[in-house]
Amino acid sequence: MPLRIGFDMDGTLADFASAFHDVEVRLFGPKSHIEAGQPEKEPEEEKEGVEGASVEKKKKAKKDGIKAALASHRRRDAVWNAIRSTPDFWNTLKPIDPDAVKRIHWLAITHKWEVFFITQRPYTDGETVQRQTQHWLMAQGYDMPSVLVISGSRGAAAGALRLDYHVDDSPQNCLDVISESKARTILIVPEDDDVTRRQARNLKMGTATSVTDALDVLEKATLARTQPNLLDKIAILVGWK
Repeated sequence: MPLRIGFDMDGTLADFASAFHDVEVRLFGPKSHIEAGQPEKEPEEEKEGVEGASVEKKKKAKKDGIKAALASHRRRDAVWNAIRSTPDFWNTLKPIDPDAVKRIHWLAITHKWEVFFITQRPYTDGETVQRQTQHWLMAQGYDMPSVLVISGSRGAAAGALRLDYHVDDSPQNCLDVISESKARTILIVPEDDDVTRRQARNLKMGTATSVTDALDVLEKATLARTQPNLLDKIAILVGWK
């Protein structure tokens, strides 16, 4: 049976953070900095909670914090309004690794993988999110990409697709996949983030420092399918065991 492998888009293959920052700079200047976060978390409404305080100092600190949070929230809303009104915004993103999508395509053909690109991107003007994502992947070198745009749990999608592996940069997405499917996950973790790497491995998530490293692991795991001992060694090395 061919391996069925899922790939996240933003933060894994497409550089959403840089595109978000470019819009932010255009609107508010180079000194502004808002954390781009995960596109699928937008446009969820941020909830601000305020508890009463009996000490004036605490009241002032809370008031200042609330003002800063509201200002940041307004800026974030403005950036997202600009993104949503940009026709085919998802087509404008740069790849994180210019060769990654081409390599996925080559590996899929070579090893007969069944590949699914999974995203929770919100809508923008122009074509549908699915078609924008398909066009982007084709431009990066993947013909006939299978794109699934979801609004629910990444784990439910992984279970329905019967994935064997899923590659993502979101710990929450990986946790959902582990909880709701039989797929093994590979979490993309920056090389200097030892804390996240340790936490991920404690939860039996595989880790890699880049999508290139993740593809190396997947290729080795594919070749080792008929060699259980070798597959066990890869599982221990990556963090699945």
